[in-house]
This record gives sequence, C-alpha cells and structure tokens, in this order.
Amino acid sequence: MAYRISELAKKCEVNKETIRYYERKGLLSEPPRTVAGYRIYTDESVNRLYFIKRMQELGFSLGEIDKLLGVVDKDNERCIDMYEFVIEKIEEVQQKISDLKRIEIMLINLKECCPNEKSIHQCPIIETLMNQEKAKE
Repeated sequence: MAYRISELAKKCEVNKETIRYYERKGLLSEPPRTVAGYRIYTDESVNRLYFIKRMQELGFSLGEIDKLLGVVDKDNERCIDMYEFVIEKIEEVQQKISDLKRIEIMLINLKECCPNEKSIHQCPIIETLMNQEKAKE
C-alpha cells in the first residue's frame, strides 16, 4: 500500500514533522516522490515507524534505535560497536529491573500498612514516607 506523509502520520500516530525528522536523521529512508513532489511511503515505512515508536516506549534513545536499525539494514558502519552496545544495554535494563523491584517492595509494604478507611490526616503511608525522608537528612 502507498501512503502520503499525512496518511502515514495518521496511521502511525505521529506528527508529520516527526517523520521528516526521522528522515533527516537517517532512521527512515527518504521515499520516492510523485511528479507533484509528494512523498510516497510503503508498508515498510509503517513497520519501521512502529519499531521506532516501540523502542522509544521501552526507553531507547534515537541514537540507540539507529544502531539497532543498522543491524536490520545490515549497515556495517552502524553495527561496529553492537556487542558493546548490547552488553551496556543489558546492564542498564538489569539495573532498571532491580530498581523497579525495590519500588515494588516499597509500594507493597506501604499498601500493607494502609487501612483504607482512615482519613488523609491519619495516613500511615504519608507518615512512613515522611519518616524515610527525615532519616535521609
């Protein structure tokens, strides 16, 4: 299927300027144009935009996404440091998981000390958090 930029933007729920920006950055290849100068995108562009958006949702920067797309595109220049990149990203993800597990435990503990019928002025969650802040000082 063929899409003009406004159709692609609508389908992928991004701004037209975002698409143009990705083209300038090399994340999307510049598509062929009609005689009138309109860009014509394919389903491959749709899939690529979905990939970019999903990677951003997962916390990848555009530079990191560019590196990953280098693997997809089999671009040796963008793939040069892929092993080191993957190792660093694994460590970063593991750290985030560890942090999230600590937050989960803290929230579970806070939830357990909260009898939900008390008023905000007697909230043990607020008291617990305030005591933790005082302990840091």
